[in-house]
Amino acid sequence: MNERSLLRDRDFGLLTVSIGVSALGDWVATVALVLQVQGMTQSGLAVSGLLICLWAPIVILAAHAGLLVDRVETTRLLAAVSFLQGAVAAALAFSGSTALILPLTVALGSGFAISQAAEFALVPSLAHGRTQEANGHVETARAIGLTAGPIVGGALVAAGGVRTAMLLNAASFAVLGVVAATLRGRRPPAPRADGERLRARDGVVTLVRDRLLALSLGVAFVSLLFMSASIPADIFYVKEVLGMGDLAYGVVLSTWTAGMLIGALVLAKRVRPEALTFAAFSAVVVQGLGKAIAPLWLVFPFMVGCYFGAGMAHGLKNVMFRTLIHTRVPERLHGRAFAAYNGIRNTAELGALAAGGVLVAVIGAKGTLWLAGGASALAGLVGLALLHGREGVEVPEADPSTIGTP
Repeated sequence: MNERSLLRDRDFGLLTVSIGVSALGDWVATVALVLQVQGMTQSGLAVSGLLICLWAPIVILAAHAGLLVDRVETTRLLAAVSFLQGAVAAALAFSGSTALILPLTVALGSGFAISQAAEFALVPSLAHGRTQEANGHVETARAIGLTAGPIVGGALVAAGGVRTAMLLNAASFAVLGVVAATLRGRRPPAPRADGERLRARDGVVTLVRDRLLALSLGVAFVSLLFMSASIPADIFYVKEVLGMGDLAYGVVLSTWTAGMLIGALVLAKRVRPEALTFAAFSAVVVQGLGKAIAPLWLVFPFMVGCYFGAGMAHGLKNVMFRTLIHTRVPERLHGRAFAAYNGIRNTAELGALAAGGVLVAVIGAKGTLWLAGGASALAGLVGLALLHGREGVEVPEADPSTIGTP
């Protein structure tokens, strides 16, 4: 008999839906703020500064945000941070100068650093032992928000201005705050042993001390570094190489995201627990090849097919890496471990997006897709080679007794 869907569980269903709503609101806000700053300044540097203000706190505050999540009851922390972010978003709706927008954006990004780690740490508490399935639902909700957010944000700005979009973002934070405040499940901080100290660096320490997680982290970082560098090339490849229009570019983005939904919701739950790492690295290979192979045949439907397959691999990969951290890291360290992972991931993305623009200018859109996709696939192949002979064999985790002690 099939198990009852986790989405029918009150707490988990509410949290998953609210995460999707929050993701949609985040992208509505990002689009609105970018359009506002670009319109006010006509400066690419100002837009870059805005995005740095939004994303850099996730990197800079990663260790301390994770420590906070592990030291405070998580649902109450998530509720408090969400309400504060709602207030910041509402203030941004009435901001008329970059001098005010930029510091408020830093505050918004700081909230993301805490809330994303808190959401991750809550999942096992509400998953009733079905963490892999739970991560599939959470990634699906995020992908839906990622798909709809930019479209909704652009439409709202066009119809009602930036203020309308930012107020919707404030409302999405309020939804997440209300849900967090009403969850019945709790994640209290774990009791500390005599003499134990909670340290901000414990998250990254526990990731690198576990040999399997350290290998996974390296593959994820290198892969993401190159995959993110390929993002600026997509629009130039579609419009300049294939000669297609704006609608075609939108189709490519939507196709990728549709693939992510299938990968996260359908494929991920079919992976056996002992094959998580193998599936993650294989997905990295397929994702990279989807980008690298597309320019081999300059036909738009071929690109769409390649990106759909790569998108499925992307969704599967995200669930596998999240589940690996959930299952191999002691629960009391989940906040710090995911915050560290999130910080490393965002570091790769920030650097890669800048490098991607340079690559397009130097070697063109096709060359960038070949290089970035191929290098990403190579990272996955190296990971599989290093993993050979280990899958299915217990690899010792970091000794929890050595984490957080003097």
